[in-house]
Amino acid sequence: MNKQWIAAAAFTAVLGATLATPVLAASQEKCYGVAKAGQNDCKGNNHSCAGQGTKDMDKGEFKLVPAGTCTKLGGSMTAAM
Repeated sequence: MNKQWIAAAAFTAVLGATLATPVLAASQEKCYGVAKAGQNDCKGNNHSCAGQGTKDMDKGEFKLVPAGTCTKLGGSMTAAM
């Protein structure tokens, strides 16, 4: 019984680390409205995974960009609902 519990706990830990939101580096920022379809980073309007955006420049999808460049790209630092 203990071996099964340990295996289940290890699996859960690995799965949790794999599905976690990527760590945002200090040199990057989330920029909404600049990702092309299928090139969004992580959670969006109607899904929870990267690469599942269906429209170009969807204001509810973000792409990680170098810090300080979002507005220059025509994006927003906040999601439009």
